[in-house]
Amino acid sequence: MKKPTTAELIALKGAELALSELLALYEVRVRQTGVIREINESLAAAGLTTLPDFSTCPTLARVRLVPVAATTTVTPEEDPAVPADPLPPGALPQRLLLGDLPSAVVGLQCVPPGAELSQATYLMRYEGYNQIPVVSNMTELHGVVTWKSIALMYENGWDETLENAMQQESLPVFDSREDLFSCLPMLVDQGYVLVRGHDGRISGIVTYQEIVRRFQNTARPFFLLGEIESLLRRWLGSRLDAEAVIAVQATNRRQEHRTGRVEDLMFGDYVMLLDGQQRRTALAQRADANWAALGRSGLDRGQFVHHLQRVQAIRNRIAHFDDDPLPPEDMRDLTSFARQLRDCVR
Repeated sequence: MKKPTTAELIALKGAELALSELLALYEVRVRQTGVIREINESLAAAGLTTLPDFSTCPTLARVRLVPVAATTTVTPEEDPAVPADPLPPGALPQRLLLGDLPSAVVGLQCVPPGAELSQATYLMRYEGYNQIPVVSNMTELHGVVTWKSIALMYENGWDETLENAMQQESLPVFDSREDLFSCLPMLVDQGYVLVRGHDGRISGIVTYQEIVRRFQNTARPFFLLGEIESLLRRWLGSRLDAEAVIAVQATNRRQEHRTGRVEDLMFGDYVMLLDGQQRRTALAQRADANWAALGRSGLDRGQFVHHLQRVQAIRNRIAHFDDDPLPPEDMRDLTSFARQLRDCVR
């Protein structure tokens, strides 16, 4: 990862950049946890930050580099002992735009009007496409050749030409700044939508299959984390008494917020409940008693707590709808830990 010099960043003070341009300064493309930390440290060294926050703004947003003092605000008094929630309100993107999907902006294969139909069908077979647009200069859309439109041509006995094989009416074309969810009905109906960029050019195509894959890559970790937290609460809540929970809450809650209910714990509190190696001797001793109360003597405690901490780290990282899916090893950890907990809660 390359970093611009402090002098180079100071020279950009007050400048407005596309988020992609800011990331390009560091020769990165997506906002992963380590990248965000490095950029924040680099900007802070130059006395700068961004408005809006580059780490949580939409992918197509523009940010302005401003002095850190310009963002200082007065906040209500908070309990300093309560650690910040790693997924606080507002950390996740508020909208998912069509242009946030990689395939919407990376370009696409197409054929020009007047091409041979065989050229279109060859590309479709070779690339595994179900449709291919017919476009002039990447701006004028003449139609889309699909396997369905080709079948219709043969059913009607029309000449085998590109024009006769095109779908030309009610073409699903959307601006890249369109909210993704408003496009879903058309995408489900047609199986695809074409995307037009800021410059009016056709910039990409989003298919139904891609949405399914993306949902699996991005939503599945959230569902697994939700299941893990639910299982932990059921298991711990059925075995541990209020006193054990209050002992943990006493480390980071005011007196009136020490409810003794497992449902009110943060994820890091689960680790404190069970980790016998933590620095606080009193909590470590209580953790020994808590583990015994769970009644799973055959379960290796060291490995379980280690994997619980791994899940906590993964949970803390999932705060952006980035292009890259969660790494396979992280997905394996979430899937395996959820399976382990299902056995514990039986």
